[in-house]
Parts: sequence; C-alpha cells; structure tokens
Amino acid sequence: MEGEKKYITSEELKQHNKPGDLWISIQCKVYDVSDWIKEHPGGDTPLLNLAGQDVTDAFIAYHPGTAWKYLDQLFTGYYLVDFEVSEVSKDYRKLYSEFSKLGLFDKKGHVTMYALACVAFLFCIVVYGVLCCLSLWAHMGSAALLGFLWIQSAYVGHDSGHYQVMLSPRFNKLAQLISGNCLTGISIAWWKWTHNAHHLACNSLDYDPDLQHIPVFAVSSRLFNSITSYFYGRKMNFDPLSRFLVSYQHWTFYPVMCVARVNLFLQTLLLLFSTRKVPDRALNIMGILVFWIWFPLLVSCLPDWPERVMFVLTSFAVTSLQHIQFCLNHFAANVYLGPPNGNDWFEKQTSGTLDISCSSWMDWVYGGLQFQLEHHLFPRLPRSQLRGVSPLVKDLCKKHSLPYRSLSFWEANVWTIRTLRTAALQARDMTNPVPKNLVWEAVHTHG
Repeated sequence: MEGEKKYITSEELKQHNKPGDLWISIQCKVYDVSDWIKEHPGGDTPLLNLAGQDVTDAFIAYHPGTAWKYLDQLFTGYYLVDFEVSEVSKDYRKLYSEFSKLGLFDKKGHVTMYALACVAFLFCIVVYGVLCCLSLWAHMGSAALLGFLWIQSAYVGHDSGHYQVMLSPRFNKLAQLISGNCLTGISIAWWKWTHNAHHLACNSLDYDPDLQHIPVFAVSSRLFNSITSYFYGRKMNFDPLSRFLVSYQHWTFYPVMCVARVNLFLQTLLLLFSTRKVPDRALNIMGILVFWIWFPLLVSCLPDWPERVMFVLTSFAVTSLQHIQFCLNHFAANVYLGPPNGNDWFEKQTSGTLDISCSSWMDWVYGGLQFQLEHHLFPRLPRSQLRGVSPLVKDLCKKHSLPYRSLSFWEANVWTIRTLRTAALQARDMTNPVPKNLVWEAVHTHG
C-alpha cells in the first residue's frame, strides 16, 4: 500500500556501518548519510564512528536547529521499530529543549569581544616589550604574556569552532583562522578533526585521540596490549621504549607539558601536508605561514641566542597550564574500549569527564572549560551559560545515580598524577614482556 510506513530493526541498521553504506537513526527515522559524509561540516569521523545506530542525543547536542533542514533529503523511508529511549535520554532531551526555549544557545554575551580585545592588547604589549625594552626581565615578562595570549586565543578558536560566536559564518571562520592558525600556529582544521572525535568517543582508549599518547603517556594498563587506534588507523605498539617512558610518566608529566606545544605544531603540519582531505586546506596553510613569519621574526629581535631560547621556553611553559588543564579534565576519569554508542550519550560523558571548581572571577582563566561535563553535554552552549546550567546538570546526574565530579585544581592534579603513577608501576612489571618495535614509532605516533 502506497504511503505505508516501512520499518527496520536495530540489528538491520547495524549492517549499514561501512564507508559507502552509512545509515543512522534520529528520533527513530533512518537516514542514509553515505554521500552526505563528504559535505558534513564536522568531518567524516563522527559519522563513521556512529553509523549503524540511533544517534539522536549526539545529533541534538551538536545541532540546535542548524542541520535539521538537511535531514529530509537523506530520509530512507524507514523507521527504527525496536529502539527504546532510556529515561536518562528523555530527561537530557527535555533539559536541552528547555535551554533552547530560553534562548541560551543564542545568548553568547560579550565574551568573545572581550577575549579578542584582551588578545590584541597582550599582543601589543609583547611586541613593545621585545622591540622597545632592553631588560632581560622585560623580555621574559613579554614571553609570559605571549603564553597567556596563546591560552586566550585558543579559547576563542575553541568557541568559534563549536558554534557561531560572530555575526556570520564567514566572520566565524575568520575568527577561527586568526585565533588558531595565525596567532597560535595550530590549525583549526586539525583541531576540529581531533576534537569532534574526542567529544563523540570521550575517553575511549581506541577511538578518542586525546588519550592516545603512546609511547609517552598511558592512562590505563589496557594500552599495554598494543591496541589499534581507530582514529589514526594504526597500532599503538607498547614496545620497550614505551615501557621505559611510561614507567616514569608521573615524573615527566609536567616537564612534557612545558614543551607539548611542539607536538601540536607537528600534528598540524602532518595533517595539512598529508593526503587526507582537509577542509579549507589552502586557508589553513596560509594561516600557519602567518604564524611562522611573525613568531620567528619576533624572536629574532632579541639580542642573542640564549635569550631567544629562554623566551621560547618561557612562553611554552606558561601555555603548559592550558595543556595541563585539558589533561586534568579526562586523564583521571573512567576509560573504556570500543566505539561510541549513541544509546548512552549522557552516561559516557559523565563517566569520562571531570569538572574543576573555581570562583566565577576565574572563569576567564579556564575559558569556561572547567565546566567540562556541561560543555560535553551541550557543546554548542556558549561558555557564558555553563556556570548557570551547572546545578541542573548536577541534579540530573544525581537523579540517575551518575557521577558528577567537581574537583579543585589541586585535587584534579593529585588525581591525574595518581592515575599516571598507577599505570607507571604496572608498566614496570617486567613479568609482562612486550614485543620489540622500531624506535621511529616514538616520533610517528600522533596524540
């Protein structure tokens, strides 16, 4: 009979999870995204990881009204017949709807304007300190301010990467390129590629790139099994070099964070000059070139090489505060193996995140990301709204007996070092041999 609804089971939907045959379900309507994956603004990784299942919660979280207009043209005509929405998901969707009705996703405040003004002001001081001052202390002070500039600029790039913080998509992209590529030297294309995967597979050892730091760090002994990274498409070999480095990771954590920026530069270059399809590759490369022109020129204006090295190391060391913060949000949280599951979106986010408690006047230091759980649950919510919704998220976690962990900065550091130390001691157990491997894996491993 024409017009009669067609149905598909969850098991049948699971069969459509391979490149060229990608189906997803949103509110029990089944869509074919096999071709749309090439145009998806969030890249192909989210669709590849979630294909073959209901993704309603993840879709709602990332698309507060912007992508619904594309769905009709992708509808297969099938409806998912046996999917049951959990009580947690029902409450999450209800809360999301309330936030939308209150207009919280549109009330961005003036955070971006203040942040950009702060970045511009700091940049002027840094340039003045280097070019117009002769004192070593003035130069080191400028280096420290440059580190703070990079931190604040990264927050602007993060915000603009998640939602429209400017008047139009064009200006939003411009904000991304300036705050990311031009000022920090880190490609916004690389950030989007890894960050979207991190959000969807939060704390999955084999799907979340933010936990894949072999051979330098391992947050769980399960990484000792040389598991395969499904994000990078390679095996993360736990060889003798990895065992040695991981065995001392609780001592090397902070020193490595002081030079972690070098790894971000490397990852940017590896992606932009790879054969992988990169959105706006030319613009991203141009932005990176801007950074690698002004930064070396600025450093070259210092009187001698020892001072230049001190300047670079000081700026990197200050920026390490941000790298440490990102690790604190996840390293000590729960981890798991396997792909993300659209059926437990809320549960996975609460399990894999830690908040950092602080006074409201410190929000600018953390860029709003001290409310890590709130941000993961509502990634399109402006940071100016995160503190306000925090009590509601906490109540929802309590209602469903889910963890809501909010630690002080000190406590979060203690938890992180304890996690690293536990894995380090396990790595020293020589009764568990590891296969030999080539040293070049140490350099070639992303993360």
